[in-house]
Amino acid sequence: MALRHFLALEDLSRAETEKLLARASELKRWRRAGKRPPLFERKTLAMIFEKSSTRTRVSFEGAMAEGGGKAVFLSSHESQLGRGEPVEDTARVLSEMADAIMVRTFGHDIVERMARHARVPVINGLTNDLHPCQVLADLLTWFEHRGPIAGRRVAWVGDGNNMCNTYMSAARLMDFELRVATPPDYAPRAAVPDGARITLGHDPRVAVQDADLVVTDVWASMGQEEEAAARREAFRAFQVDAALMARAAPDALFMHCLPAHRGEEVAAEVIDHPASVVWDEAGNRLHAQKALLEFLLNLA
Repeated sequence: MALRHFLALEDLSRAETEKLLARASELKRWRRAGKRPPLFERKTLAMIFEKSSTRTRVSFEGAMAEGGGKAVFLSSHESQLGRGEPVEDTARVLSEMADAIMVRTFGHDIVERMARHARVPVINGLTNDLHPCQVLADLLTWFEHRGPIAGRRVAWVGDGNNMCNTYMSAARLMDFELRVATPPDYAPRAAVPDGARITLGHDPRVAVQDADLVVTDVWASMGQEEEAAARREAFRAFQVDAALMARAAPDALFMHCLPAHRGEEVAAEVIDHPASVVWDEAGNRLHAQKALLEFLLNLA
């Protein structure tokens, strides 16, 4: 296979995504049965973190460790990127030493520049624009609980952020309906993909009506701390609470990529309800990323 990167969901076809999700589910079953094959034996993943993380770091490190490989953590304070080394040079150097590179950063252009100059797969662990690894885990979680997502209705409530942008890509790729509700000044910057069944609006009640899945995220992401007070005021009517969830389908699920702020974007009664699958969603980062690494490293 030719060199492949994973910077956005569009880097996979629908068939590849479905195969990857099925493989992730299989790897998850194996792990529960005590089977942890050496998928990544003698393989090294270089991980660059310019944004802090819990789930991304532990899931990638855990995936490599359980597969017999090694993950090398590099923060912006511990690498030459933080001292002004060009992204292009870092990509070239790490390509000589690692089998894949994962980058969690701010500007999406950084992962694109890394991929253009790397000779090994580059994975977008998160940028300000997109969070494809998380949405892979979300799709896996839905698949495990409800089966295929094609033809279903998904509601996004809150900020038009990187997760919202990625759900818009997922709607086109996996053929589900997406209704987005954001405050007027916080709509997603991404254009609606051609052929996607996506509605952009500003009323969470309309978005959630009869939805099979309701998804939200924090109101102020990393790097937006100074805007937190203004955002709390702007998003006041966008909390996912029991009354809002009551408008969704009777068997609707709730997801949140975490960390969550109970009492802000989600009420405790929702995130701690049996319909909330946020802990499965978080745990599925490990399994989805195992399958992704296996695919990109041509090991499947």
